[in-house]
Amino acid sequence: MRPIEDQVVLVTGATSGLGQALAQRLAQMGATVVAHGRDQGRLQALAEQVAASGGRGINTVRADLAEIRQVDSLADTVLQRHHRLHALVNNAGVGFGPPRGERELSVDGIELRFAVNHLAGYALARRLADRLAASAPARIVQVASAAQLALDPEEPLTAVNYDGITAYRRSKLAQIMATYDLAADLVGTGVTVNAVHPASFMDTAMVREYGQQPLSTVDEGLQAVLRLVTDPALDGVSGRYFNGIHSAEPDPQADDPAVRGWLRSFSEDLLRRART
Repeated sequence: MRPIEDQVVLVTGATSGLGQALAQRLAQMGATVVAHGRDQGRLQALAEQVAASGGRGINTVRADLAEIRQVDSLADTVLQRHHRLHALVNNAGVGFGPPRGERELSVDGIELRFAVNHLAGYALARRLADRLAASAPARIVQVASAAQLALDPEEPLTAVNYDGITAYRRSKLAQIMATYDLAADLVGTGVTVNAVHPASFMDTAMVREYGQQPLSTVDEGLQAVLRLVTDPALDGVSGRYFNGIHSAEPDPQADDPAVRGWLRSFSEDLLRRART
Protein backbone atom coordinates (compact mmCIF):
# COMPACT_ATOMS: atom_id res chain seq x y z
CA MET A 1 0.00 0.00 0.00
CA ARG A 2 1.01 3.61 -0.49
CA PRO A 3 2.06 5.84 2.41
CA ILE A 4 -1.04 7.40 3.95
CA GLU A 5 0.25 10.85 2.97
CA ASP A 6 -0.16 9.85 -0.68
CA GLN A 7 -3.71 8.56 -0.34
CA VAL A 8 -7.10 10.07 -1.15
CA VAL A 9 -9.77 8.60 1.13
CA LEU A 10 -13.54 9.10 0.88
CA VAL A 11 -15.43 8.69 4.17
CA THR A 12 -19.23 8.77 4.10
CA GLY A 13 -21.16 9.88 7.16
CA ALA A 14 -18.20 11.95 8.32
CA THR A 15 -19.94 14.64 10.37
CA SER A 16 -20.64 12.66 13.55
CA GLY A 17 -19.63 9.63 15.56
CA LEU A 18 -17.27 7.10 14.04
CA GLY A 19 -17.11 8.76 10.63
CA GLN A 20 -16.11 12.09 12.12
CA ALA A 21 -13.43 10.47 14.28
CA LEU A 22 -12.09 8.58 11.25
CA ALA A 23 -11.99 11.66 9.00
CA GLN A 24 -10.18 13.64 11.68
CA ARG A 25 -7.63 10.90 12.34
CA LEU A 26 -6.87 10.31 8.67
CA ALA A 27 -6.38 14.04 8.13
CA GLN A 28 -4.02 14.18 11.10
CA MET A 29 -2.07 11.29 9.57
CA GLY A 30 -1.68 13.29 6.36
CA ALA A 31 -4.25 11.69 4.04
CA THR A 32 -6.30 13.74 1.62
CA VAL A 33 -9.74 13.19 3.12
CA VAL A 34 -12.97 13.61 1.19
CA ALA A 35 -15.62 13.94 3.88
CA HIS A 36 -19.27 13.30 3.03
CA GLY A 37 -22.26 14.49 5.03
CA ARG A 38 -25.87 15.58 4.64
CA ASP A 39 -25.52 19.03 6.21
CA GLN A 40 -23.22 21.67 4.76
CA GLY A 41 -22.94 23.51 8.07
CA ARG A 42 -21.70 20.40 9.86
CA LEU A 43 -19.27 19.68 7.02
CA GLN A 44 -17.87 23.19 7.35
CA ALA A 45 -17.56 22.75 11.12
CA LEU A 46 -15.64 19.50 10.56
CA ALA A 47 -13.26 21.21 8.12
CA GLU A 48 -12.64 23.96 10.65
CA GLN A 49 -12.02 21.47 13.46
CA VAL A 50 -9.48 19.59 11.35
CA ALA A 51 -7.72 22.81 10.38
CA ALA A 52 -7.61 23.95 14.02
CA SER A 53 -6.08 20.64 15.09
CA GLY A 54 -3.25 20.94 12.60
CA GLY A 55 -4.48 18.17 10.31
CA ARG A 56 -4.29 18.26 6.56
CA GLY A 57 -7.17 20.22 5.09
CA ILE A 58 -10.13 18.11 4.04
CA ASN A 59 -12.45 18.29 1.06
CA THR A 60 -16.19 18.13 1.71
CA VAL A 61 -19.11 16.92 -0.37
CA ARG A 62 -22.78 17.05 0.58
CA ALA A 63 -25.39 14.46 -0.36
CA ASP A 64 -28.40 12.73 1.16
CA LEU A 65 -27.79 9.01 0.70
CA ALA A 66 -31.51 8.35 1.14
CA GLU A 67 -31.89 9.37 -2.52
CA ILE A 68 -30.09 7.39 -5.23
CA ARG A 69 -29.85 10.42 -7.52
CA GLN A 70 -27.84 12.16 -4.80
CA VAL A 71 -25.65 9.07 -4.36
CA ASP A 72 -24.91 9.28 -8.09
CA SER A 73 -24.25 13.00 -7.77
CA LEU A 74 -21.81 12.28 -4.93
CA ALA A 75 -19.97 9.79 -7.13
CA ASP A 76 -19.90 12.28 -10.03
CA THR A 77 -18.46 15.00 -7.78
CA VAL A 78 -15.73 12.74 -6.43
CA LEU A 79 -14.80 11.56 -9.92
CA GLN A 80 -14.65 15.14 -11.22
CA ARG A 81 -12.58 16.50 -8.34
CA HIS A 82 -10.21 13.63 -7.68
CA HIS A 83 -8.25 11.84 -10.38
CA ARG A 84 -7.05 9.32 -7.78
CA LEU A 85 -8.98 7.50 -5.08
CA HIS A 86 -7.28 4.99 -2.80
CA ALA A 87 -9.94 4.14 -0.25
CA LEU A 88 -13.69 4.30 0.14
CA VAL A 89 -15.14 3.88 3.62
CA ASN A 90 -18.89 3.26 3.43
CA ASN A 91 -19.64 4.38 6.98
CA ALA A 92 -22.89 6.36 6.67
CA GLY A 93 -25.88 4.55 8.10
CA VAL A 94 -29.23 4.69 9.84
CA GLY A 95 -29.58 2.95 13.21
CA PHE A 96 -32.49 1.25 14.92
CA GLY A 97 -34.35 4.52 15.29
CA PRO A 98 -36.39 5.35 18.40
CA PRO A 99 -38.13 2.49 20.24
CA ARG A 100 -41.40 1.57 18.54
CA GLY A 101 -40.63 3.97 15.69
CA GLU A 102 -42.73 3.76 12.54
CA ARG A 103 -41.48 2.36 9.26
CA GLU A 104 -39.68 5.02 7.22
CA LEU A 105 -39.12 5.27 3.48
CA SER A 106 -36.31 6.84 1.51
CA VAL A 107 -36.93 9.54 -1.08
CA ASP A 108 -37.18 6.72 -3.62
CA GLY A 109 -39.85 4.87 -1.61
CA ILE A 110 -37.49 2.16 -0.32
CA GLU A 111 -37.39 1.10 3.32
CA LEU A 112 -34.96 3.63 4.79
CA ARG A 113 -32.45 1.36 6.53
CA PHE A 114 -32.10 -0.91 3.52
CA ALA A 115 -31.78 2.13 1.26
CA VAL A 116 -29.03 3.89 3.23
CA ASN A 117 -27.17 1.06 4.97
CA HIS A 118 -26.99 -1.25 1.97
CA LEU A 119 -28.18 0.21 -1.32
CA ALA A 120 -26.42 3.60 -1.18
CA GLY A 121 -23.06 2.05 -0.34
CA TYR A 122 -23.58 -0.64 -2.96
CA ALA A 123 -24.28 1.98 -5.63
CA LEU A 124 -21.41 4.23 -4.56
CA ALA A 125 -18.86 1.42 -4.53
CA ARG A 126 -19.95 0.24 -7.97
CA ARG A 127 -19.73 3.78 -9.37
CA LEU A 128 -16.25 4.36 -7.94
CA ALA A 129 -14.77 0.91 -8.56
CA ASP A 130 -13.01 1.85 -11.81
CA ARG A 131 -11.37 4.92 -10.25
CA LEU A 132 -10.21 2.83 -7.29
CA ALA A 133 -8.81 0.20 -9.65
CA ALA A 134 -6.98 2.86 -11.67
CA SER A 135 -5.45 4.13 -8.39
CA ALA A 136 -4.61 0.65 -7.03
CA PRO A 137 -3.59 -0.56 -4.58
CA ALA A 138 -6.89 0.59 -3.11
CA ARG A 139 -9.38 -0.50 -0.48
CA ILE A 140 -13.13 -0.47 0.13
CA VAL A 141 -14.20 -0.76 3.76
CA GLN A 142 -17.84 -1.45 4.60
CA VAL A 143 -18.78 -0.46 8.16
CA ALA A 144 -21.26 -3.21 8.93
CA SER A 145 -22.50 -4.79 12.17
CA ALA A 146 -22.54 -8.03 14.10
CA ALA A 147 -26.30 -7.52 14.43
CA GLN A 148 -27.28 -9.45 11.29
CA LEU A 149 -30.54 -11.14 10.33
CA ALA A 150 -31.21 -13.37 7.34
CA LEU A 151 -33.19 -11.76 4.54
CA ASP A 152 -36.47 -13.17 3.31
CA PRO A 153 -36.67 -12.86 -0.49
CA GLU A 154 -40.46 -12.97 -0.15
CA GLU A 155 -40.45 -9.96 2.19
CA PRO A 156 -37.06 -8.20 1.88
CA LEU A 157 -38.03 -4.67 2.91
CA THR A 158 -39.71 -5.38 6.25
CA ALA A 159 -43.12 -4.17 5.17
CA VAL A 160 -44.89 -6.65 7.49
CA ASN A 161 -44.49 -6.61 11.27
CA TYR A 162 -41.98 -3.79 10.97
CA ASP A 163 -39.56 -2.78 13.66
CA GLY A 164 -36.36 -0.79 13.34
CA ILE A 165 -34.10 -3.48 14.77
CA THR A 166 -35.25 -6.08 12.24
CA ALA A 167 -34.85 -3.66 9.33
CA TYR A 168 -31.40 -2.60 10.54
CA ARG A 169 -30.17 -6.17 10.99
CA ARG A 170 -31.35 -7.19 7.52
CA SER A 171 -29.70 -4.17 5.93
CA LYS A 172 -26.38 -4.93 7.61
CA LEU A 173 -26.35 -8.52 6.41
CA ALA A 174 -27.16 -7.26 2.91
CA GLN A 175 -24.14 -4.97 3.20
CA ILE A 176 -21.86 -7.90 4.04
CA MET A 177 -23.29 -10.03 1.23
CA ALA A 178 -22.61 -7.21 -1.22
CA THR A 179 -19.07 -6.98 0.17
CA TYR A 180 -18.42 -10.60 -0.74
CA ASP A 181 -19.79 -10.17 -4.26
CA LEU A 182 -17.85 -6.98 -4.95
CA ALA A 183 -14.63 -8.52 -3.63
CA ALA A 184 -15.07 -11.39 -6.10
CA ASP A 185 -15.76 -8.98 -8.96
CA LEU A 186 -12.59 -7.00 -8.20
CA VAL A 187 -10.15 -9.91 -7.96
CA GLY A 188 -7.02 -9.00 -9.90
CA THR A 189 -7.68 -5.24 -9.91
CA GLY A 190 -5.65 -4.38 -6.82
CA VAL A 191 -8.79 -3.28 -4.96
CA THR A 192 -9.68 -5.13 -1.75
CA VAL A 193 -13.16 -5.12 -0.20
CA ASN A 194 -13.84 -5.99 3.44
CA ALA A 195 -16.60 -5.48 5.99
CA VAL A 196 -16.19 -4.77 9.68
CA HIS A 197 -18.27 -4.63 12.83
CA PRO A 198 -16.34 -1.82 14.54
CA ALA A 199 -17.64 -2.15 18.11
CA SER A 200 -20.90 -2.83 19.94
CA PHE A 201 -23.17 0.08 20.88
CA MET A 202 -20.57 2.82 20.62
CA ASP A 203 -21.24 6.13 22.34
CA THR A 204 -22.91 7.77 19.32
CA ALA A 205 -26.09 9.71 18.60
CA MET A 206 -27.43 6.66 16.76
CA VAL A 207 -27.16 4.51 19.88
CA ARG A 208 -28.48 7.19 22.20
CA GLU A 209 -31.51 7.74 19.95
CA TYR A 210 -32.56 4.18 20.63
CA GLY A 211 -32.10 4.67 24.37
CA GLN A 212 -29.30 2.11 24.61
CA GLN A 213 -26.57 2.53 27.20
CA PRO A 214 -23.27 2.70 25.29
CA LEU A 215 -21.06 -0.36 25.72
CA SER A 216 -18.05 0.77 23.68
CA THR A 217 -16.20 3.97 22.92
CA VAL A 218 -15.98 5.56 19.50
CA ASP A 219 -12.22 5.15 19.74
CA GLU A 220 -12.61 1.34 19.91
CA GLY A 221 -14.56 1.38 16.67
CA LEU A 222 -12.11 3.84 15.15
CA GLN A 223 -9.17 1.52 15.70
CA ALA A 224 -10.96 -1.39 13.98
CA VAL A 225 -11.90 0.64 10.89
CA LEU A 226 -8.61 2.53 10.70
CA ARG A 227 -6.77 -0.81 10.64
CA LEU A 228 -8.66 -1.90 7.54
CA VAL A 229 -7.82 1.38 5.81
CA THR A 230 -4.16 1.69 6.75
CA ASP A 231 -2.57 -1.57 7.94
CA PRO A 232 0.02 -2.86 5.42
CA ALA A 233 -0.48 -6.36 6.84
CA LEU A 234 -3.88 -6.41 5.14
CA ASP A 235 -2.52 -5.84 1.65
CA GLY A 236 -4.29 -8.33 -0.60
CA VAL A 237 -6.78 -9.42 2.07
CA SER A 238 -10.25 -9.22 0.53
CA GLY A 239 -13.73 -10.65 0.83
CA ARG A 240 -13.56 -10.90 4.60
CA TYR A 241 -15.73 -9.91 7.54
CA PHE A 242 -14.09 -8.68 10.74
CA ASN A 243 -15.48 -8.32 14.24
CA GLY A 244 -13.32 -5.53 15.59
CA ILE A 245 -9.76 -6.48 14.70
CA HIS A 246 -10.48 -10.21 14.42
CA SER A 247 -11.58 -12.17 11.36
CA ALA A 248 -15.07 -13.57 11.96
CA GLU A 249 -17.95 -15.40 10.30
CA PRO A 250 -21.15 -13.51 9.44
CA ASP A 251 -24.65 -14.96 9.29
CA PRO A 252 -24.53 -18.16 7.18
CA GLN A 253 -26.73 -16.58 4.53
CA ALA A 254 -23.73 -14.48 3.46
CA ASP A 255 -22.07 -17.65 2.19
CA ASP A 256 -25.06 -18.71 0.09
CA PRO A 257 -24.34 -17.86 -3.58
CA ALA A 258 -28.00 -18.25 -4.54
CA VAL A 259 -29.20 -15.71 -1.97
CA ARG A 260 -26.37 -13.34 -2.83
CA GLY A 261 -27.36 -13.62 -6.48
CA TRP A 262 -30.96 -12.81 -5.61
CA LEU A 263 -29.85 -9.80 -3.52
CA ARG A 264 -27.70 -8.48 -6.32
CA SER A 265 -30.55 -8.71 -8.84
CA PHE A 266 -32.96 -7.16 -6.36
CA SER A 267 -30.56 -4.30 -5.60
CA GLU A 268 -29.96 -3.59 -9.29
CA ASP A 269 -33.71 -3.54 -9.90
CA LEU A 270 -34.23 -1.04 -7.09
CA LEU A 271 -31.48 1.14 -8.52
CA ARG A 272 -32.99 1.07 -12.00
CA ARG A 273 -36.36 2.13 -10.64
CA ALA A 274 -34.84 4.92 -8.54
CA ARG A 275 -32.91 6.28 -11.51
CA THR A 276 -35.86 6.43 -13.90
